[in-house]
Amino acid sequence: MTTDTNKIIKDAELKMAAAINYLDDELARIRAGKANPRILDGVRVPYYGTLTQLANVASINTPDAKTLLITPYEKNLIKDVEKAILNSEVGITPENNGEVIRLGIPPLTEERRRSLAKQAKGEAENTKISIRNARRDVIDILKKAVKEGVPEDVEKDAEEKIQKIHDKFIKQIDILCAAKEKEIMTL
Repeated sequence: MTTDTNKIIKDAELKMAAAINYLDDELARIRAGKANPRILDGVRVPYYGTLTQLANVASINTPDAKTLLITPYEKNLIKDVEKAILNSEVGITPENNGEVIRLGIPPLTEERRRSLAKQAKGEAENTKISIRNARRDVIDILKKAVKEGVPEDVEKDAEEKIQKIHDKFIKQIDILCAAKEKEIMTL
């Protein structure tokens, strides 16, 4: 049996890239004191018997840095949208005027900023763990492949490649986390 080291490395790289995308989504949901429509990504609204993402049943705009304006595509959805926001983890009370829903983004306290920065670091650390796990899995596969006849120099080269890919993704995580932390801590 021959082991295709390039395919193994490519699969691991795809897993690592998926972890980065997941981190990017999670960091976008962390409220940083500015109006960002992505904080509503997790809000689901009952729509014809199905829980539907808010962005699919309403337009979400940012008229200024501290306000989100939500306009349901169907007027009869306004109460459902308001209720979904209240029941979500967004933590902002919506203001409903019968046609649109306003979300005023309150300024963050110093304590809340620190808490959000800690949450961002936690998400980054979880992503680093999944990157390391992907690297470890590849190394385990390579070590088994040597026992099955793959030359050791091929295995060592593949290990070096996966380490470089790992390092690149870890650096990317640090950059994303630092940028989010800066965004959170900037008044």
